[in-house]
Amino acid sequence: MGVFELIAIGNELLIGKTLNTNIHWISGEITRLGGFVRRATVVRDELGEISVAVGEAMQRKSDWIITTGGLGPTFDDMTLEGVAIALKRKLVLDRKALEYLKISYERAKKQGLVKSYELTEARRKMIMLPDHSKALPNSVGTAPGVLTKERNCTIVCLPGVPAEMKAIMKESVLPEISKAIGPNYFCEGTLLVSKVIESILAPFIKGAMKNNPKAYIKSHPKGIIDGASRIELSITTTAPSKKAAEKIVNDALDEMQKAVLKLGGFVLKREID
Repeated sequence: MGVFELIAIGNELLIGKTLNTNIHWISGEITRLGGFVRRATVVRDELGEISVAVGEAMQRKSDWIITTGGLGPTFDDMTLEGVAIALKRKLVLDRKALEYLKISYERAKKQGLVKSYELTEARRKMIMLPDHSKALPNSVGTAPGVLTKERNCTIVCLPGVPAEMKAIMKESVLPEISKAIGPNYFCEGTLLVSKVIESILAPFIKGAMKNNPKAYIKSHPKGIIDGASRIELSITTTAPSKKAAEKIVNDALDEMQKAVLKLGGFVLKREID
C-alpha cells in the first residue's frame, strides 16, 4: 500500500510561469511516512491529457494517485472531469462537497473577500464529483479536495494553491496514508567528502549498494571548493523500525567512508537523520 504517483496539472507549470513546489512538498511528506514515490507527471489543462495520465498511473498498479491543480471554478479547471473519464464514471453533485463549499464561502464573507454566496454555475462546478467519491474539507480556500477508490487504487485530487493543498493533505490525507502504509521509518544519512572524484567513486558506490541491498546511495557533486572537489553522498532506506533503518544506513555509511579514505579522500561531515 505504499507506491505513489503524483500528477500536477496546469499550463502555468509547463510554460515556466509557476514553480512546481507542490510535487516537492508532497514527495517529501510521503517519503517521511515510508511511502515510495515512483513517478511524478506534469500535464496541461486538457481533458485528454488528464484522463490519460490518471489511466496510465492506474495501469502501472499504483496504490495511490495524487493530483494537484484544476479544481477551481474557471473554464480550464478540468481535473474532476478528467478523473471521471479515466474511471468511466459520471460527475454528480455531492452534498457533502456543497456543505464544505458553503462553509468556505461563509468564511470568505467574514474575511471580506466576497459580499455574498450563491451557487452559481461556476461554483457548482467545484462540487460535481466523480460518482462514489468523498469530498475533503478545505479549511483555507474554497474548492473541496476529493478522494475516491478504484479497485486497489486510492485517488486524491487536491487544489493547486500550495496553502490549500497542504491544509487538505495534513488534515485529511496524510493520516490516511500513514494508516495504509503502517509502521515504516525513513532514514537518511549524509557523507560529505573531498579530494575524490565521482567517476572513481562510482564503482565503490555500486559495490556498497550490492553489499547493502536495502540502502540507496546517490552521489551529488558539489563542485570545486578551495581547490578540491566535493561530493555529497546521500544514503536512504525505509524499514519497519527506526533502529533497523538506522543500522542499514550506518552500515552503508561505514563502507563508503572506508572507500573514500582508501582512495585518499577526506570525510568532511557525516550525519544521520
